[in-house]
Amino acid sequence: MASTQQCLASLARLSLSTPPRAALPTIPKFLVPSVGASQVRYATHTSNKGGAKKAPKKKKQYKFFKSWDLTGMQQFSLCDAMRYLRAAEVGQPPLTVKYEVHVKLRTKKGGPVVRDRVRLPTPVKTDTRIAVICPEGSELQEEAKRLGAVLAGEETVFEAIRSGNFLFNKLLCHTESEGALRKANVGKLLGPKGLMPSGKTKTITNNLEATFRDMIGMDEYRERDGVVRMAVGQLGFTPKQLAENIRAFMAKIKSDISKMDDSTPKLLEEVVLSTTHGPGLSLNAEFAPTDDKIKPEDLEAVM
Repeated sequence: MASTQQCLASLARLSLSTPPRAALPTIPKFLVPSVGASQVRYATHTSNKGGAKKAPKKKKQYKFFKSWDLTGMQQFSLCDAMRYLRAAEVGQPPLTVKYEVHVKLRTKKGGPVVRDRVRLPTPVKTDTRIAVICPEGSELQEEAKRLGAVLAGEETVFEAIRSGNFLFNKLLCHTESEGALRKANVGKLLGPKGLMPSGKTKTITNNLEATFRDMIGMDEYRERDGVVRMAVGQLGFTPKQLAENIRAFMAKIKSDISKMDDSTPKLLEEVVLSTTHGPGLSLNAEFAPTDDKIKPEDLEAVM
């Protein structure tokens, strides 16, 4: 009993003799580093070394080309659009400035494209220069020159292409020289200019006379990024001439669309008329001007 009391007394003396622990100083809050949300995410991501990494978020892919709602959008009749575009081209030569139509299609990305040729009632381009790839010294070369080719032959045409001396803006290839065209390896020079002969564009032929007749006065068009563009007139064209050309162009596009596979449908969304230096104006399929004081005949004078 006594030993127990002695132990308790010694413990009491020890506790009294031990100095109290000093209190820790308080740190101001502005000195404490704050952990942001990005650091928390980084710490969580790096701490999970054994787990699978999160895949990056994929960008949303659209199956169709972008389109706009035309409700409430200002649109113009053909005569009104011609008035405004002519005002934007004041002082420009009427034979060099072109009217261009842009046809916006509702179509899928990566599908077949609209591509063909059309003969407009009033030709726009009058400077068609055709070259023909055909055997040298043959009757085909003589026939091509007789039809009006600016250049004819095989090596003669290939040398002009390699030297960059493009005296022509259209190129045909006879079926007898198709192999020579492949061996010449000039596709990289012709492709960017849209001059490479191919069966799809009907520029590889065995009938030069018929192809010349079809090509002279015909204009090519091709869909790019869901839009088909083509020059349909010169600035000096009358409203009637421009309307006839647009009507023929639209009828050809509709015919091309109707021949396509149903699995890749294409719909006409908008038709825009522009000029070389002017803006693009959306057409509303009307012809006459909205101002009663102006008649289509007033626009027939050449600028």
